[in-house]
Amino acid sequence: MANRYTLIHLTDVHAVADGLLHGCVDSTTAFGNALDTVVAAGQTVDAIILSGDIADQGDEPSYRLVARALEKAAGDLGAAVVVAMGNHDERGAFRAALVGDRTGGQAGGEPYDVVSWVGGLRIVTLDSTVPGEHHGELSDDQLEWLASVLAEPARDGSVLVLHHPPIPSVLPLMDGIGLREPERLARTLAGSDVRIILAGHTHSASAGTLAGIPVWVGPGGAYAADTMAPAGRTRGIPSQAFSRVDITEDSVITTVVPMSSAPPVYELDTEVLLSHLAGHSG
Repeated sequence: MANRYTLIHLTDVHAVADGLLHGCVDSTTAFGNALDTVVAAGQTVDAIILSGDIADQGDEPSYRLVARALEKAAGDLGAAVVVAMGNHDERGAFRAALVGDRTGGQAGGEPYDVVSWVGGLRIVTLDSTVPGEHHGELSDDQLEWLASVLAEPARDGSVLVLHHPPIPSVLPLMDGIGLREPERLARTLAGSDVRIILAGHTHSASAGTLAGIPVWVGPGGAYAADTMAPAGRTRGIPSQAFSRVDITEDSVITTVVPMSSAPPVYELDTEVLLSHLAGHSG
């Protein structure tokens, strides 16, 4: 691998052009705040990746708000933008207002499956959505396409992005609305150069493996699912976060970046702190 890559992974943005999500969450502002946080950090970012459920109602006005925020942040960072469909998204509006000419000539109703490149790193986006349904599926044609894409290894490996996680969730609600037949995807990926699979959908950060490949399910950008809710209850809580993914020659590191409006516990000059720690290392 010639380079180290830093990817910003956001998922389940659920942008709303007018009003509040569930009457209480300003999800569109939360998305903008996440991007502002990344820009303010002043670090090198190679790509901003959104793994679905970008517009809560799949409407063009919401996609346009997201597109403007992405364009500005990506321009400030010099980063590529990679987006995937989620079950709340609508393919026609998604293409018209968010991805525009990056459709590769696909028709509006076809799955949005795309290959993007960042240096020698290949990022493959799979559309796991089933229009009108909440669960995810991958067709034979999609898996054949994926196999053909991965037939030749990329210089620095590949990242696979899809909305529905190919691993189980601890949330009972997800039992019927996850990715169906993930073993078919596992067979396609076995022996490939895929370094990590990025997904969303559950609004809860979790990790697992598929065909020996790390799977990272990002935390919800709009709100979090409470994985320890009272028995028999499903609860969303006002917690927002995104992920940082660092890919090196021999490792993949995923880091949750929580968003909070509360004052910091502490904030110190990094160089001063490093100097202080070095003075006490002996």
